Amino acid sequence: MSQEDVAQLLARIAGALERLAPPPPSAPDFSVAEAFVWRAAGGAFHPVRRVNRVDLALLKGVDRQRDMLLANTSRFAQGLPANNALMWGARGMGKSSLVKSVHGALAEKGLKLIEIHREDIEALPTLLAALAQAPFRFIVFCDDLSFDGAETSYKALKTALEGGVEGRPDNVLFYATSNRRHLLPRDMMENESATAIHPGEVIEEKISLSDRFGLWIGFHNCSQDDYLAMVFGYADHFGLGAPEATIRAEALEWSITRGARSGRVAWQFVQDLAGRMGKDLS
Repeated sequence: MSQEDVAQLLARIAGALERLAPPPPSAPDFSVAEAFVWRAAGGAFHPVRRVNRVDLALLKGVDRQRDMLLANTSRFAQGLPANNALMWGARGMGKSSLVKSVHGALAEKGLKLIEIHREDIEALPTLLAALAQAPFRFIVFCDDLSFDGAETSYKALKTALEGGVEGRPDNVLFYATSNRRHLLPRDMMENESATAIHPGEVIEEKISLSDRFGLWIGFHNCSQDDYLAMVFGYADHFGLGAPEATIRAEALEWSITRGARSGRVAWQFVQDLAGRMGKDLS
């Protein structure tokens, strides 16, 4: 077989392989929605037609936290420097609600919200690479982020946020919520440090993950007054015209039966109240 025949054969083989190979994925169209859910398995961005959030003005008892996150996000939306943010602390106090509400207040500026599931964190570098070339600014949001046991995916997060050769793209911020300030359980850090030659180095390596977040925003259990302010704020907004004394008494009884006072408990009470009154909250 001559060299020309070999070259033609190789060209035909290459052409056949190209036809068999799946086509490269098309670039995502981020103009179709203001929020997306990213799934690492298919590398696809699924548009969210209606974001599950409340108006920023309805979030009561978290004024300081609201102002900090809104200011940081506003600077980012304007193309100014801003920090990755970690919302940590008491459950049910509106950490994830605040992220979605702040985004809603700034979505008209072209800011996009991308939700990544905690299980997909190891693929975060792939997500960032896909966003880097897009003509928008993005908040990548992971709700209830934490790491347990012998997981090592937190190392991928550390590198993706700060410290990798490429670094975080200028058009992306990472926001996360967690019940843990350092994202890792205390017993996990203590167990590893107890068996380490240099225990201090183990602790330093673990907490260096939370150091990648320039903005730490703590959430704490609310007082009775804050809880009632949340309840009445929702009731006024949705026109639930029950007597104030009745709402107060029922809201307090609801919190006692739940064993907690928080924004989530307040919203659950308001949903129950609206249902009993035959009112729509949409």
